[in-house]
Amino acid sequence: MLENLHVKNLALIEEEDITFLDGLHILSGETGAGKSIILGALGLALGGKVSKDMLRDPGKEALVEAVFRITRDSQRKQLAELDIEPYDDEVILSRKITESRSVAKINGEMVPAIRMKEVGDIFLDIHGQNDHQSLLHKKKHLEMLDEYAKNEVGPLKERMQTAYKTYAAKQQEWKEANQLDGDREREISFLEYEIKEITEANLEIGEDARFENQYRRLSNSKRIMEALSEAYQQTSGSDGASEQVGRAVQRLHQILSYDEALEPMFESLNDIDSLLADFNRDLSQYMAEAEFDEEMFAQIDGRLNEINRLKDKYGATIEDILAAKQEKEDRLEKLMHHEAYLAKLTQALNDAKKEAEDAAFALSGMRKRYAKELSGKVEEALMDLNFLDVHFSMEFLQTDHIGADGYDDAQFMIRTNPGEPIRPLKDIASGGEMSRIMLAIKTVLAEHDDIDTLIFDEIDAGISGRTAQAVSEKLHLVAKEHQVICITHLPQIAAMADHHYLIQKDVVGNETISSIEALSYHDSIKELARMLGGTTITQTVLDNAKEMKDLAQGKKDV
Repeated sequence: MLENLHVKNLALIEEEDITFLDGLHILSGETGAGKSIILGALGLALGGKVSKDMLRDPGKEALVEAVFRITRDSQRKQLAELDIEPYDDEVILSRKITESRSVAKINGEMVPAIRMKEVGDIFLDIHGQNDHQSLLHKKKHLEMLDEYAKNEVGPLKERMQTAYKTYAAKQQEWKEANQLDGDREREISFLEYEIKEITEANLEIGEDARFENQYRRLSNSKRIMEALSEAYQQTSGSDGASEQVGRAVQRLHQILSYDEALEPMFESLNDIDSLLADFNRDLSQYMAEAEFDEEMFAQIDGRLNEINRLKDKYGATIEDILAAKQEKEDRLEKLMHHEAYLAKLTQALNDAKKEAEDAAFALSGMRKRYAKELSGKVEEALMDLNFLDVHFSMEFLQTDHIGADGYDDAQFMIRTNPGEPIRPLKDIASGGEMSRIMLAIKTVLAEHDDIDTLIFDEIDAGISGRTAQAVSEKLHLVAKEHQVICITHLPQIAAMADHHYLIQKDVVGNETISSIEALSYHDSIKELARMLGGTTITQTVLDNAKEMKDLAQGKKDV
């Protein structure tokens, strides 16, 4: 549930802090007062696109922060899947925006903007002014049905997607196999050559690293010997380190009897003398045995050249080369026994096709079952929204091919007047009707999801009178189970508010500022009077507004 929205330095808003509660929240105000800015700010908190034009003062950063409270275990589970750890059952989405960048955070930790949207989708659903246009697209109808029946349809869709992926892969493999005949002999010859080339190289895993170490040592043998000779001279030559340490040992030995405290130092120096003697002996032996073997160097150089040539052709490592050889041997086996391979592949393709068809049939059957249920509930909701004689259903056709989503070609069908034929929903021209239909569908879907907050931006488009009253009553019913936030211009809808907010625009010090104010009962009546009467608000208008507010309260008390 949305608990709080904090907005700072955004568009016409200097700084506002809005608290939300349970029930129906109504946002009203004059056209251009900034009502859409509130939803725009919320959209930014949910990872929406940022524009530097949004900044009220370009020299300062803008801030949008939305606080959500977890109310369902399912929400906690979904957050865990996104690696989001709630803080005291709250999730805070914040966005700081400057002219050059924006920083998104969830509970204080930086995240990509897409993660903000994923978290926001857990808590709320925003229905914008033009969202009802999505009802014009049949694909959206099937998505809504699948969302409604997701618990049963979801596993079937996963089966369908897996079956289709296998089927598509087998189709591609079968197509390639049937194009082989013309070039098969040529490919066989080439594969045999490549396999022979790798086989004759007789590669051993790790030999490249071993030979590279030997090559590095042999190619630098002169430099190695020069350094060793210098080291030997410094340690064992006349007046070298060994000679000087030996003299120091003799001198200390001569004075040991004078002071027992010298004994540890003598032993340490004596150890150094022994270590130097061992080092000089080992170094002398290494230098005596070391020699540059030109024949070995040439063999190593040739072997490395061969290995590197194969790496250039078949892979970056010897393991890659051997893996490429195995793939080529498998391919050669298929080509050498093409008819048997093709027969086996055809059977596999037929099996994959049958599994895809079975999955599509099962998915379609489940969809049709729930389509009847969804259609019935939407029809009831439409009647609540002043569609007096309406029939709503879903038509299913079958595509000529199976896809990852099955073979259903489905769309919503509706009849709004008696005597008329039922028609595709996309043929409904009235914007007001489309808005109400979307409201009906949204409210039915809301009964089957775990989203707490529903936001409607001007759901009242194209309606008035009794229809507006019906919409307000439907919003009230939805608000019993969900937090609802609605922007409206209609007093019939605003009167039903559990919490009424006025958004207004004022000029302060040559600057235009939008502000939002939570209205009391009496202030709400004044706002309803403005919505009813326009610029001139008489006592009669105020009385009408009060009566409208009280009637709405009576509806809620029933």
